[in-house]
Amino acid sequence: MKQLFGRPAGLTDILQRYCPGCGHGVVHRIIGELLVKLNIRERTIGIAPVGCSVFADEYFNCDMIQPPHGRGPAVSTGIKRSRPDCIVFSYQGDGDLAAIGTAEVVHAAARNENITIIFINNAIFGMTGGQLAPTTLPGMKSTTSVQGRDIKKQGYPIKVCELLSGLDGPYYLARTAVNAPKNIINTEKALKTAFTYQIEEKGFSMVEILSMCPTNWGMTPVQSKKWIENTMVKYYPLGEYRNRAKEEK
Repeated sequence: MKQLFGRPAGLTDILQRYCPGCGHGVVHRIIGELLVKLNIRERTIGIAPVGCSVFADEYFNCDMIQPPHGRGPAVSTGIKRSRPDCIVFSYQGDGDLAAIGTAEVVHAAARNENITIIFINNAIFGMTGGQLAPTTLPGMKSTTSVQGRDIKKQGYPIKVCELLSGLDGPYYLARTAVNAPKNIINTEKALKTAFTYQIEEKGFSMVEILSMCPTNWGMTPVQSKKWIENTMVKYYPLGEYRNRAKEEK
């Protein structure tokens, strides 16, 4: 019997440990497919995060390294500068990138390092118990903001694409989502663009992806998809925030 659909060669056969409805698996598949489509799998080095996707080094079928929490962009920079022939991507959640790793991503972007950052934004600390994250929306409940995020006490969320777009360095910045088929298609396009710009030695690219976290949001998978569409996208608008290839035309 002819197989029409299967696991891409960019992923291993190891069973992923994500909660039902989590968006990480969708993003993993897109990356796994692109590693093959772009013919870069054998020269790619991925940086695994600390967070729900801490086992990403087991899931991607390419060389992987796991640095301390938040240090993905710094380690990516070292690898890329020492091995410029390799394709390097750092896979990070909002706690990893926008909390403990804020300085690393800002300065890597400012230097326009030729690396690709894949930033999963589910607006909460997932692995450690659903605490308030730098990206938690105003009024959104968490285990450390049980009555909802109070901007007078916890401040405003950090909008990473908007923050980095204020720098001169980054070459490509985009925000997408994986809650609906059209958004998944756009996520694949954005990630393909980010990897392609690295192949072409254009510089720093980051794709921020709004992703579901039904467990810590206290929702069903279906409800979490609708929440992204009805609430999260309004605070974190989708689209390209920097594409210097278009600006240079």
